[in-house]
Amino acid sequence: MYPSARVRRAVEQLRTVREHWGSLLVAIEAAPTAEWPPAQLSTHLARQAADEVELLVGDRAPLTLRQHPAPANLDALDAALRVESLLFDLADTLAAAAQRPIGRRLVSSPGRPAVWTVDEVDAGDPRRWTYRSPTDPGSRRHGLHWAAVWVEGRLLDEDTEPEQHAGAHSRGPALFGLLPEHLQHEAVRVAGQCERLVLVALQLDARSTGIGRPCPWCAAELTLHTDPHGAPRVTCPTGPSCPAPTGADKYGRRTWRAAELVELLATLDDGPRIERAA
Repeated sequence: MYPSARVRRAVEQLRTVREHWGSLLVAIEAAPTAEWPPAQLSTHLARQAADEVELLVGDRAPLTLRQHPAPANLDALDAALRVESLLFDLADTLAAAAQRPIGRRLVSSPGRPAVWTVDEVDAGDPRRWTYRSPTDPGSRRHGLHWAAVWVEGRLLDEDTEPEQHAGAHSRGPALFGLLPEHLQHEAVRVAGQCERLVLVALQLDARSTGIGRPCPWCAAELTLHTDPHGAPRVTCPTGPSCPAPTGADKYGRRTWRAAELVELLATLDDGPRIERAA
């Protein structure tokens, strides 16, 4: 069955959390930015550095298990710990309701009665979510990325069809059952909460902010626009009469996007160009 609009939205939110997780890890180790450049813009331009950090954290160990120096940004750390807790606890809840118990098989040996034992192959199925214990973090050891992917699979009803076992003519029970309505609703709620926590911590939620710097070409105050589903942009309100060497948006405002933002930052640091433009 095709997923509902709210489930598709929750899946997008989980992917947004994963996409920006590296940036949030970088933010934990970096002191909050000064007024210039704006935090939203700094975060966007630092994405390449965040990607490199993600590659270094190969096992994606959760923050609660990872050894790290004193954080420079407590707000970012609080958001990251909260997101991890929400997703890990959600995965525990969904697994308890929808994941098939580990199978058992009958083992016999000459001269001894047959006994039932845990099916080690089933227990080691990498698709399973395993719970933590006092001595083992379980699936939490794989970090937030795996938790988000696993929850996404439950929302999309993955692995809910009976399975054909190797060498068997019959099909065994599916690894997962369909989520009850109330748990699907809970997963949708948590996905949205996690996305908000990450985006607000990085100041990448939808907002328009005056950056406190005049346009170098016409002296009008520039505005930074951010949106979680698109790259940030800076606009000048003067319109087509502004001589800035960049394109305009649908409202006629001079607009800087992508690589143009780097050039704009350099120009703003160099000082006004009104006289040079004249």
